[in-house]
Amino acid sequence: MPKDFNYWKKQNDSDELKEFNTDKLGTLWLKIKSIVRREYINKFIDANEIVLSSTGLNGQFIELYRELSKSIDDSHNILNAFIRNENIEALNSLDTDSLVQELYKVDTFKWGADNQNDLGKFLVKKYVKDNKSYDYLLQQMESGVIGTVQDYLICSWYNHWSSILIEHLFKTHEVVLPTVGQIKSVDFFINEIPFDLKVTYLPTNFIEHERKVAGLRPELTYLKQAARTANIKFGNNDSNLYYSLTSRLKDKGGDSLKAVNEIRDFRLDLIDKVKNDPLLLAKNLYENQSDFRFGAENRMFLILIDKTEFDNSWHLKRNVDLLKPNIHSYLDSFREKNVDDLKLEFYKKGDSTRFPKKYEVMTDVIIIEKDN
Repeated sequence: MPKDFNYWKKQNDSDELKEFNTDKLGTLWLKIKSIVRREYINKFIDANEIVLSSTGLNGQFIELYRELSKSIDDSHNILNAFIRNENIEALNSLDTDSLVQELYKVDTFKWGADNQNDLGKFLVKKYVKDNKSYDYLLQQMESGVIGTVQDYLICSWYNHWSSILIEHLFKTHEVVLPTVGQIKSVDFFINEIPFDLKVTYLPTNFIEHERKVAGLRPELTYLKQAARTANIKFGNNDSNLYYSLTSRLKDKGGDSLKAVNEIRDFRLDLIDKVKNDPLLLAKNLYENQSDFRFGAENRMFLILIDKTEFDNSWHLKRNVDLLKPNIHSYLDSFREKNVDDLKLEFYKKGDSTRFPKKYEVMTDVIIIEKDN
């Protein structure tokens, strides 16, 4: 099948993204897709004296790909120059100092719902399906509902704008070519490799899996046993039981600290393990995606870790003084990386078909730590 416009569209639509990593026509298609916005494409064709007969964006996309694919290297150069110029304007329009100042106003980070992805489902279950009392519903409007929605909105706002800030830090580096218009599964190119940026923390399911491999009990099970030994009373339905038990064991001190220290030491050793083998964590993150968020695009994982208090790792998303030098140090050394070290094969967890699909991606993990 010829690698024409429709070939790359089919690959992109079906999430068959492997070829985009190595084929210049594929990356050309992606770059053109990122400028197929009315505000960008007109500027691009005017600046490069390109005449298109189509007036609709889809038709212009097809025409532009056909025209630019005639001279691939030259076309990459003019696209890169245009995108970089647009990126400079976008970067200059973001007042990072003011944004950081706003982000530092957030003093707590709690979703207020047990389903971060769908606040509506949580509210309907808690206040509609699990409640038969109209009076209770009205009462909760002023307390539970408002508080839950407020917490959810604050967390969503903080995640959105801190992600914009972190993307900005990537896009200021010379090896990064951003997508000026949002496109599915690509935030930027690093040395012509397309990546989607994911900012997260050390995943609980990854920690528990590695503890199981090491023959250790789950963290919460271990904390409960330590609490019983220390005569600390607790209820299994307590909200935020992990935090509660950890805090009380710390306050009690003495032998009660053994469980807390073991959990912390294991996590610290696990961080070192991931530094030596980044794909170990990347594979876990790919395989344990929910159906709702599943994707097989190239991903750059930025893992933020507050080693003094793991639950406070969310603070690091606004710590530019920590983020910028670490991100840029990684990007400085990217050219020296062996591309084969970025390749990962994985299967979707829970795929019970006779012949599960094997996904192939390029990925890496950047760990940024705060020690004190």
